[in-house]
Amino acid sequence: MHQADDVSARRSTGLPYPTQLLTKILAARSREWPPFFDLHAVSSLAESNDLGMPIGADALFLVSRIDMTSSFTASPLDNLAAQTGLIPTTDAPATPAVEKPAGPTFESLGLSAEIVSALTAAGYAAPTPVQQRAIPAALAGRDLLVSSPTGSGKTAAFMLPAIEKFAQLQKQEAQQLRAPRDPNAPRGRRPQPIARPRLLVLTPTRELAMQVSTAATTYGKHLHRLRTVSILGGVAYGQQLMLLAKNPEILVATPGRLIDHLERSRIDLSELNMFVLDEADRMLDMGFIEDIETIVDATPETHQTLLFSATIDGKISSMTGRLLKDPERIEIVQKLEAKSNIAQTVHYVDDRDHKDRLLNHLLRDTELDQAIVFTATKSDADLIANRLADAGFESAALHGDLPQGARNRTIRALRERRVRVLVATDVAARGIDIPGITHVFNYDLPKFAEDYVHRIGRTGRAGRSGTAVSLVHYAEMGALKRIERFVRSPLPVNVVAGFESRKAPPKGGFGSGRGRPGNGNGGGRGYGPGSASGYGNKSNASSP
Repeated sequence: MHQADDVSARRSTGLPYPTQLLTKILAARSREWPPFFDLHAVSSLAESNDLGMPIGADALFLVSRIDMTSSFTASPLDNLAAQTGLIPTTDAPATPAVEKPAGPTFESLGLSAEIVSALTAAGYAAPTPVQQRAIPAALAGRDLLVSSPTGSGKTAAFMLPAIEKFAQLQKQEAQQLRAPRDPNAPRGRRPQPIARPRLLVLTPTRELAMQVSTAATTYGKHLHRLRTVSILGGVAYGQQLMLLAKNPEILVATPGRLIDHLERSRIDLSELNMFVLDEADRMLDMGFIEDIETIVDATPETHQTLLFSATIDGKISSMTGRLLKDPERIEIVQKLEAKSNIAQTVHYVDDRDHKDRLLNHLLRDTELDQAIVFTATKSDADLIANRLADAGFESAALHGDLPQGARNRTIRALRERRVRVLVATDVAARGIDIPGITHVFNYDLPKFAEDYVHRIGRTGRAGRSGTAVSLVHYAEMGALKRIERFVRSPLPVNVVAGFESRKAPPKGGFGSGRGRPGNGNGGGRGYGPGSASGYGNKSNASSP
């Protein structure tokens, strides 16, 4: 617009050109507004500068925000209309009250908004009992000795406070100015990168390590520069070197492979802030005590230690005296759910061939819809799944050695009923919730009694009836005794005609007496009641 045109506009309207332009824009949109909006009053008030700002490009932006029929953020133009008295002034609509969850929340435990947002997106509603107690104590810097059963939320109980500390550290570092790089500094050959993690999580198995790594990535997805790396056996060494070169903040590892990298100086634990031993009782049972002590020797004296175990017995207590400093002890007692809707039975078997034949027979039960067969090893899962497929069953294996894509396809096939029998290990099958699973078979008894409860919980979902069958070799009597003690009830014994065990099943309690010396499995200590002979005499039973 030329100056002459601006002067002409002033003469014809008596208004400055920007105000005149605003009036035209308002007029063009007036059809969309209620009739009480007076354009002349708006123009007059704008000219008197009651807007508190010049009329120009900023005013045009404000015009685009007007919506006379809905609530919007207050602006000078909004105040303008209210000052003219041309729109009714109403109180702001009351914000509907949000129902607060009963009990502690993740916010009240001291977690930042970024982490709470990630938890909400992942479907976490409220902290579990172990999280309610462990998170504040860990944030306060205490060493922890935690007894918590599997499935109680213990991974989040140690990972969330660790990630919260990372979040606080990042905020502190963001406020500090970085020193400029010296252009005259000598440029030599770049040294071989060494990983210096701040958090180390030690697990007994690679499956558990993968679960912990996934959880860390989920909880910290809104934080910048928070890298998590898993160091596991069975993964190419060169691939792990590339991951370690990223210098991850979080390192999740199994003991053997971690020591391998420590000895090769690829990992340096001198800057470690927190050390977590997950399922410490299992690591001790697997003979990792010396490896744990070697790893602890490589950590600084000032680090914080969190030890998690399903149970706290004498072995754990003796180890905590060397690893923990004035720990806070947290014990979460498992509440056993009633399994009255699940029929639980035991079938005794003489050997592996007997077990295989009996399993084939039981899988042909007409009341069976879908089933999970639990094995102790990944190799057995593959072997049994292949054997069942050869016998005509729609079967598939599920275990930690399978790529994630293959696992997803197997679960999808199970949901779509294209797989009738799933042969799985404990960790791989944890969390499966498929209504069609009517039967669970323990091909091998679990080493830990609490895993038995998790296994049979895959059937009888949502109040449906289910069947849990354990195929027990006499060498597994100790495991059976632990399970019955854990569930506080003896498991009834069943016998299928034509598949009877050659050895009579024990009567009464287990392990209450000594058996005759034998020259097979079991030695002289018997599993039978009173003076009954124990498993171990070759004439009585065959080795599995």
